Amino acid sequence: MDLKIKDVAELLSVSETTIRRWLTTGKIPAYKLNHQYRFSRIEIENWMLSCKVHSQDSKRALGTEEQIYPIADEEGTQGSMGMQHFSLFRALHRGEVLFEGEGRSKEEVIRKTMQLLAPNMGLDPDVISELLIDRENLMSTAVNQGIAVPHARDFLLPSPLDSISVLFLKSPMDYGALDGRPVHTLFFLFSSSDKRHLHLLSKIAHLSSQKDALEFLLTRPTKESLLSYIKRWETAIG
Repeated sequence: MDLKIKDVAELLSVSETTIRRWLTTGKIPAYKLNHQYRFSRIEIENWMLSCKVHSQDSKRALGTEEQIYPIADEEGTQGSMGMQHFSLFRALHRGEVLFEGEGRSKEEVIRKTMQLLAPNMGLDPDVISELLIDRENLMSTAVNQGIAVPHARDFLLPSPLDSISVLFLKSPMDYGALDGRPVHTLFFLFSSSDKRHLHLLSKIAHLSSQKDALEFLLTRPTKESLLSYIKRWETAIG
C-alpha cells in the first residue's frame, strides 16, 4: 500500500510540515513515485518499531531518545490529527485478555495463544501462527519497555472491525527487543485495513512510552480494568 505524506502525518499525529522536515533530513523512510513522496506500510511499521521509545527510564539509560508517537509535533502543536477516538478501546473490547502465558520461545507462545484466539476470529490457528512468526523473523515486534505487538505482515481481517488481544506472560521472556529488556505483555494486533493497522500500532507504541501505563500493565489488570484505563487514556490524549 502506498501512503502519502498526509496519510503518514495523520497516522503519526504530526503536521505535514514535520513529515517534510523528516524527509529532508532522512529521518523517515520513503521513496518517490512520479516525483511525489510515497511510503510503504512495512517500512513505516519497521521504522516505528525500531525508533527508541521516549520514557524517563530509557532516557536515563540510553540518553536522548526519539518518540515513536509524539504528543506534540516539532512545531509544538498538540497532535490530534488522525486520532480515531477510542479506536484502541474498541479493538481491545473485541479481543481477549489472557494470563499466565508461557513457552520456551516466542514462537511457542504465539502458537499456544493462537490456539485460543484464532477460532473466535474464524481463523486457522496454524496458518495465522505461521504469519505471525514470519513477521517476527523479519524483525521483532517488541516496541521496548517490555511490550511487544505480534502482528502479521500482509494479513488483514475480512471483517471491517479491528481486534486486539492482550497476553500477560507468566514470566518475562527474551523477545529480541532493541532495548534488550525482556517482554512481559503482548498485544496481538489484527486489523482490517493498512491505515487502521498503523494507527493502532502507533497508539500502542505511544502507550508503551508512558510510565504510568507501563506500571499499570505490570499489575496484570482484568479486561474490565484495562478497558477502563484505556478509555481514560484515550480521552486524555484527545
